[in-house]
This record gives sequence, C-alpha cells and structure tokens, in this order.
Amino acid sequence: MLTWTADALAAEPAVTGTLEKIRIEHAVTIGYRDASIPLSYYDAQQKPIGYSIDFANLIVERIKSQLKLTELTVRMIPITSQNRISLLQNGTIDFECTSTTNNAERAQQVAFSNSFFAISTRLLVKKSAGIRDFADLDGKTVVVGAGTTSEKILRRLNVDKSMNMKIISAKDHSESFMMLSTGRAKAMMMDDALLAGERAKSPHPDDYEIVGTPQSYEVYGCMLRKNDASMKAVMDAAIADAQRSGLAARIYARWFTQPIPPKQINLDFQMSPRVQALFAHPSDKPAS
Repeated sequence: MLTWTADALAAEPAVTGTLEKIRIEHAVTIGYRDASIPLSYYDAQQKPIGYSIDFANLIVERIKSQLKLTELTVRMIPITSQNRISLLQNGTIDFECTSTTNNAERAQQVAFSNSFFAISTRLLVKKSAGIRDFADLDGKTVVVGAGTTSEKILRRLNVDKSMNMKIISAKDHSESFMMLSTGRAKAMMMDDALLAGERAKSPHPDDYEIVGTPQSYEVYGCMLRKNDASMKAVMDAAIADAQRSGLAARIYARWFTQPIPPKQINLDFQMSPRVQALFAHPSDKPAS
C-alpha cells in the first residue's frame, strides 16, 4: 500500500478511486466511438480522432500533471451505445468522452463531467422525400441508433401520437445512414451534430437535409464512475479551463467549421447559442 507523509497530505488533494488506480498503473484507459464524425472516429490510420477526443486528451494531460507522472500510458478501447456504461462500471475503461448525453436516468448509474457540447435531436432525410417535420413520419420507416436517447424519444412519440412508424434500431451511425441512403428508411433520427457528420461524409451531401422541430435539447459530458470525486474534479477543471480560455472554441472551429481528416470534408456546422452559453458558463447539469 502506498503511504503519504503528513506534509504531502497537506500539500496535495486526496487521490482516490480512478486517479489512485491510474497512479499505481501509470496507465489510463479511455473509451471511444469509431464512427461518430466529427466527435470520435477513425482517421486514415485507424487512430481515434475528433472533437470529443481532443477533450479526452486535455483530461489525460491534466491527470498526468495532477499525479506528477513523467510517463502515462493511454489505452483506447472502442465502445458502443449499448456497452459504454457496463464497460465503465466493470473497470474496462476509466472514462469516456464521445457523444453520451448527460441525463437523470444515466446519472443513476454513472457520473458526468462538466458538459463539453450541446445538441438537439432532429431528422436527416433525402430532400426528395418531402419530409419536413416529425408529423410527416406517420406510417413511415425511421432508423435510429440502438440504446440512444433518440430511440427512446422516437418510440415514445410513436405511441403517444399513434403514428404507426416502423422503427429500426441500428447498431451505429454508419448502419443508420446506410439504411437511409439505400431507401430502407425514410428518415434517420439522431443528434443534429452527428447528422451533419453523416451528411458531410456522403458521396452526395447535397441530396440530404436536416429537418424537424427538435424533440430534445441535450448536453454531452464525459462519463466516469459514480462517487469518484477526485477524478471528477480533474475532468471538470480540464474542461472548464478550456472553455474559459477560448481553447474550446478553437477546438470547435477545427472540427465543425473547417475541413477535417481523412477526406477533408467540412460539416459547416456553426456554433449554436446553447454551445456558446455552455462555454461561457461551464456546468455539469443536464439540459433543461
């Protein structure tokens, strides 16, 4: 067991939980998504990159500084919407920063850092489909990611409004878009920033448009294990400092308003007032 002197205890904040594990192992394990453009996805060398990954890297640097480590091994493990919480809870990953909504239901199982992004849930459709809003989905086939907040919203809407939609649950964003592009689904519901990513990487992005009244406003936070105050403090500080310093705005511009690798596509997705407000006032609260 590691021991501390009285002077060291007085000089350093308590290191417990995940931080203690990282200090002992000199390694941190991060979960990532492999196809959530531009948040967390593969570059041409199959290396995870993206807006969310940049925030994860800021957290890693903060951890390394906090623990005064000269070397810190970073392990990256792919996760999905379905397994991300269980992999965090069982210790396979130490944290994840991808496209996970901070909400009350998930907060019963995990904790969230300060939020680093804000979205609304809308639809991606072919312009030729004639779909302008959710009411136009009556009797149509709609694809949505399995295990996402959008899936829950869509299924509730289907029941509450008696819309007789056929809802397909896809394993990831790429499968969802494939169903839309091949005509198996008439619309794809997801977070608007992710919809912009799927549209941008299409061979014919001008064939698609993002439509519909937002069905929810959500914020993304980095997930960590519950009751892990020292880890959360480090993560919150890394994110808040980036937001207050202007670094977060530069990260946003890099991934949402400029050509991004590997194909140099430009999402042309301007910063929303909700993201601007989040950067001005860092918070770990769910969207209201």
